[in-house]
Amino acid sequence: MTRYAATLGAATFAVTTGMVQAADLGAVDKPIRLAVNEWTGQHVTTHIAGEMLKAAGYKVEYVSAGMMNQFQAIADGDIHATLEIWSSNVSDDYAKKIGEGTVVELGDLELAAREGIAYPAHVGELCPGLPAWEALKDCAPLFASAETLPAGRLVDYPADWGTPGADRMTGLDLPFKAVPAGSEAALIVELRAATERKKPLLVTFWQPHWAMSAYDVKFVDLPAGEEACFSDPAWGPNPNAINDCDFAASRIFKAGWSGLAETWPAASEILSNYTLAVEDQQPMMGAVDVDGGKVEEVVAAWMAENEATWRPVVDAAIK
Repeated sequence: MTRYAATLGAATFAVTTGMVQAADLGAVDKPIRLAVNEWTGQHVTTHIAGEMLKAAGYKVEYVSAGMMNQFQAIADGDIHATLEIWSSNVSDDYAKKIGEGTVVELGDLELAAREGIAYPAHVGELCPGLPAWEALKDCAPLFASAETLPAGRLVDYPADWGTPGADRMTGLDLPFKAVPAGSEAALIVELRAATERKKPLLVTFWQPHWAMSAYDVKFVDLPAGEEACFSDPAWGPNPNAINDCDFAASRIFKAGWSGLAETWPAASEILSNYTLAVEDQQPMMGAVDVDGGKVEEVVAAWMAENEATWRPVVDAAIK
């Protein structure tokens, strides 16, 4: 498959307004070590940042590090930055190191992470009231299967991931039965089959994920996920239940060694001002996970084709 490589877009980068003086490069002979965690999207994020640093004149090394246990190495200065931390999956050690001042935040990546109840775009034609969640009340029979009749079928996360989809169906009093998928791969099979056959499908899903782009997946609009929704039944459209709302939002951000700015001032500015749009990361994930491309090659192709989108961030820091 090659469609992902053909759809790589221009990632969105932010340059702090009012920046009028370039920073010093600092210790250019000392390599900046970037953490590489366990998932493809983070590899893409990190390699784009690394290539920007190289363009500024720095040496860069990529270091394999577990997401949950990388912060001691950052605090010790053995790793200098990590570029994609999810607030929904961060260890207590991170907060401890921030409190000590040995790890510092480098700002939001602005990658629009989201979990929710979702459907392939063609389902909007079968249930015209979508993406409004109320439309599912009348459309539920379209989604029914032999195992769920008369209720509609929701393909939920695998059982060991919890029951967030089932919780929403109960909370919003929707006539659906949640059926756990066997695995992430099984969720993808459902999306592929529904898209190819133009059949109704409702799933619990998340972004960033390459399948969001591959199958043009849309989210159902649910009531905003506020803290009270998860503890106070009186909150929300169903006065008798909690979870009658969307998933809690995740923040995705960057962090680094406390000595980063002093050792490499311009690099610190570049990493702090670097952001990435989910619409751009997802196709690159697909180019790797589906098309079989190497992260380095996919990122290099993007950098070569989209210099006008990343070069201003580098130039603002060094010129």
